[in-house]
Amino acid sequence: MLKYKCLVLDHDDTVAQSTPEIHFPVFKNTLSKLRPDTKMTLDEFMMYCFDPGFHSLCFDILKFTEEEMNYQVNTWKEHVKSNIPAFYPGFEKIIKRQKEEGGLVCVVSHSYSENIKRDYLKNCGIIPDMIFGWERCEEERKPNPYPLKEIMFKYNLKPEDLIMVDDLKPGSDMAKACNVAFAGAGWSHTNKLIIDFMKENCDHYFSNVIELEKFLFE
Repeated sequence: MLKYKCLVLDHDDTVAQSTPEIHFPVFKNTLSKLRPDTKMTLDEFMMYCFDPGFHSLCFDILKFTEEEMNYQVNTWKEHVKSNIPAFYPGFEKIIKRQKEEGGLVCVVSHSYSENIKRDYLKNCGIIPDMIFGWERCEEERKPNPYPLKEIMFKYNLKPEDLIMVDDLKPGSDMAKACNVAFAGAGWSHTNKLIIDFMKENCDHYFSNVIELEKFLFE
């Protein structure tokens, strides 16, 4: 019997190894064109995505206009068309086992649904049961609780039937708003501030994918 009927997964840096090799280089190149006087390291970018989140980084901190945001998004979309990130070793096994044992796999991410579907097909050969991606309006993206509420409504689930796995604070905020268990994905971070915060504020914290697998299935 599955510990959780529904596994809700973040995508970037939780399941897919994407930010250092794909997302940050594209964003850095965009920044050099839109804000040439602003320099940012990968560690700083990860901190901003951690808190207050990517949307706030663009609009509240960098003060992107809608036109500039569209440029950022379109540049990024063009790049990811030909760059498919690999999943962290062990995640294909977790996802397939969850499905084989009759469970659900849903994704709540700030990537686009079309790219998430492609990445899952390439790495696992399946498509998640539900995907909530960046193409949704702001009110339907995490940290808004809308995705978890919709998952519970569609599949008639209770909060204790789900677990959210994410490497950043927005996922934690969303899970807490719905009383859903939250597992911190610690395998993508080296920043001590992020690691310490996640350890203190997660229901469960895992340093590697194997620890998560054991928790879910053993």
